[in-house]
Amino acid sequence: MHTRILIIEDDEQLSSTFRRFLKGAGYEVDWAGDYAEGKKLLMGGKYGAVFLDINLNGRLSGIDLLREARECGIDSPVAIITGQPDVASASEAVRNGAFDYLCKPVEKDQLLRVARSAVHLKRVSDEKERYRKNLEAVFRSVRDAIITIDLNMTVTGLNEAADGICLFSRAVLGKKVADLAGECGGACLRAIDTSFRTGEMIDRGKIDCLRSGKRQVLAMRISPLLGHNGECEGAVIVIRDETLIESLERDLRKRRDFHNTLIGKSEKMQDIYDRIEILSDLPTTVLVGGESGVGKELAARALHYAGNRRNMPFIKVDCSALAENLLESELFGHVRGAFTGAIKNKKGRFEMAAGGTIFLDEIGDISPAIQQRLLRVIQEKEFERVGDATPIKVDVRIVAATNKNMKGLVASGVFREDLYYRLKVVEIGMPPLRERREDIQLLTDFFLAEYNQEFGKNIQGISPDVMRGFMEYSWPGNVRELRHTIEHAAILCKHAIISLDDLPPELRKVQSATVYLPAEITTSEASIILQTLRDAKWHKTEVARILGISRQTLYRKLKALGIED
Repeated sequence: MHTRILIIEDDEQLSSTFRRFLKGAGYEVDWAGDYAEGKKLLMGGKYGAVFLDINLNGRLSGIDLLREARECGIDSPVAIITGQPDVASASEAVRNGAFDYLCKPVEKDQLLRVARSAVHLKRVSDEKERYRKNLEAVFRSVRDAIITIDLNMTVTGLNEAADGICLFSRAVLGKKVADLAGECGGACLRAIDTSFRTGEMIDRGKIDCLRSGKRQVLAMRISPLLGHNGECEGAVIVIRDETLIESLERDLRKRRDFHNTLIGKSEKMQDIYDRIEILSDLPTTVLVGGESGVGKELAARALHYAGNRRNMPFIKVDCSALAENLLESELFGHVRGAFTGAIKNKKGRFEMAAGGTIFLDEIGDISPAIQQRLLRVIQEKEFERVGDATPIKVDVRIVAATNKNMKGLVASGVFREDLYYRLKVVEIGMPPLRERREDIQLLTDFFLAEYNQEFGKNIQGISPDVMRGFMEYSWPGNVRELRHTIEHAAILCKHAIISLDDLPPELRKVQSATVYLPAEITTSEASIILQTLRDAKWHKTEVARILGISRQTLYRKLKALGIED
């Protein structure tokens, strides 16, 4: 496509000559003979060059048209032509953005030279503008904040996302970064300084910033801007808001160990976590059921510490451990002289739990008399101390637990039906460990880390045979039994990993004779094998025994590691 040139000249003969010269050079040419027509063409088309006569035989001059064109954003190079050159008109033309100033008569060579220069300038200008708009489009589409600075740490550019993340508007251009730094302990400034000193790209992750008025977790990358000579001329800073990612990671971690109380990632545990989150801020009574050792107390603690009562007392009462008269006094308190041995007033557990949670464990073992008093507390939110008739109002959330068949107790008349339904407004059933075997590895790692710290040991894990036995065992004692098993093994273990010999006798019987190990050897597995070799003084039969694998499997592993004779 040929470049189009516009001639605005009221001398028809002169304009005809200009058109002939320019067309002969390969340009397409438009012509206007007065101000109005020239304005219409100039405003409506994109010209590579414009030749504009200063005198258009009217009230308005070519300088006026040039000024109006620039005010409207027309950026075509304009060469002013005049038959009466003077300093004033030349200055006025340049001030209004004229590309050149030509005096009549204009020679052919001069005309074509100016046309070539103007067209070239226009092409370069258009290309730069295209790149600028493309770059701006990229900057606008990027959700990360992008900020450029010079060597004086002055802001030279930024995108729209910088406003959302850093609250940096265009007004910060020309200001020092140090004057704009957020509340991140100077992490941004230190990273920029390191990048300037080393000339290297710097990555910083998980920076806490409160600049926006709320906590943000930011990741930042600083890359030096290098000039043509390879020297650093500034830096580009890319800041990413990872608050949501960090929150999701925190939720994921939370889903593996709910509020540092319940441990498990199985589907059944996820359902329990969901239910606890729904119930945590509600005052309703909750009945936690499940076999002995499944973690009913942990569920009660999770309910308490996940909710709005977390800063108030959590009081536990083992209802099966006390006789009826002692349990009554323990729950509701007593006054001096209420019974033999009551030498002073005593607060009961309900008073001690005021504003918080009382956990009634083994609720199925309480007597009918205690059931009656407990029903009143739930219904009327008040009770009396033993030996006293003064009602005491109390705001306590009640969480009860049992491993008994409560419906069977109600059917046989042992437990009050009205109290049962008052207690089980919502029920949480804790699954036995055999129904969530995918949590065994997670629980094992948790308990092992706990006992490593308690006993001052550095046990790295359990052997494959031990883990297979754990997965095959029925765990009648549930999580409590697993904890005690790991404690027993951690005490006896003398090596890097727990072997069959470290387990209680009932667990050893569950093991199979051989275990197939995957051919791949992880870094952790290689570390365990090498450490066990050193501990056993390279006695391979002993190593195989400790690891719980056959000698043939051990030899294959050693060969894969490049360790043979």
